[in-house]
Amino acid sequence: MPSGPVSSVDLSAPEVVADPYPFFDAERAAHPVAWHEGLGMYLAFDHASVSAVQRDRRLGRLWQDKEPASYLEPFNLLHRNQMMENEPPEHTRLRRPVAQAFGRGHIERLRPRVRSLAADLLTEVDPSGFDVIAAFAEPLPVLVIAELLGVPASHAHELRDWSQAIVKMYEPAPSAEVVDAAVRAAEDFAALVRELAALRRTTPAEDLISDLVATELTEDEVVAAVVLLLNAGHEASVNVFGNGLAAMLRRGLRPGEDVALTVEEMLRFDSALQLFERTAIEDVEVSGVTVAAGQKIAVLLGSANRDPAVFDAPGEFRVDRTPNNHVAFGVGVHFCLGAPLARMELFESVSHLFATFPDLALDGEPTSRGTFVLRGYEKVKVTA
Repeated sequence: MPSGPVSSVDLSAPEVVADPYPFFDAERAAHPVAWHEGLGMYLAFDHASVSAVQRDRRLGRLWQDKEPASYLEPFNLLHRNQMMENEPPEHTRLRRPVAQAFGRGHIERLRPRVRSLAADLLTEVDPSGFDVIAAFAEPLPVLVIAELLGVPASHAHELRDWSQAIVKMYEPAPSAEVVDAAVRAAEDFAALVRELAALRRTTPAEDLISDLVATELTEDEVVAAVVLLLNAGHEASVNVFGNGLAAMLRRGLRPGEDVALTVEEMLRFDSALQLFERTAIEDVEVSGVTVAAGQKIAVLLGSANRDPAVFDAPGEFRVDRTPNNHVAFGVGVHFCLGAPLARMELFESVSHLFATFPDLALDGEPTSRGTFVLRGYEKVKVTA
């Protein structure tokens, strides 16, 4: 039987999806870790517990195929071979080639291109009113990650659609329609990457796919790495940008003198990734609660990022907050490999947006995506 306190917060309830932070505050004050019967796992609410769970090697990511395996195989294949779904030493083997590729100057090499793309996108908007998500926040990171990977820009729209279909599988109890769409997207995405990987083996280019096919990774592992990088590399940027921008504009704020500090506050204040699961490979004690071998515990990153034990006035958006020890990118061996890329994109996009439109203001209430795990806006209309 599960031990310790019990949480009954419904993470799929509309009021929680709309604004989870008051619910997190109440739960965190009552218990740092609690069992959730509906989800069948423990939830970690405070910063200390969330950090401890992610650093503890006895709590891992253990990917298991879902039934029916034959039907979900295109989706399962991507995850079975991803670094995010494996633990050392397998995680280390899968991560090393990608980390080496990221370390070869690709990201900084892209900075001038990011600036150029941002400027081009902003020249196309109507200052009297436009959706900053559709016109700016979505296309920019998709084009950037596609260029980094070596995927032709002509596929940018497909990449966004495939990514959105796949990440909806991470929400609690996805519907049959969501599952169908994710499987189709995984199949189509993998087919494109296989085609590009085959081309890069014979005709290398200055991109990550060329780097990856030159390593010891198998074809399936290359495909999984590329899909993970695309999904993580732009979903976070889009949602952090939209969440942070909406939070600033609601309060009449502008980026601080040090835009890098404002970006960190955007990451903290309204986290794009809210929940990340781990499984105990042996009995582990977390904040006085024993997570038995085989049981799951989910860290609530957004809750940790509003913990008053770590952040002064955590409910305030401070454009120059420092220190800012948020966990938006995770901690430990699963710390987000794409964090430098996301930070660079956010810095450039925020800087260019407000430099171009210093009087930017919200035009009505933003439209939520209506999802909890990956929190973000579908539409944020603004006037300049």
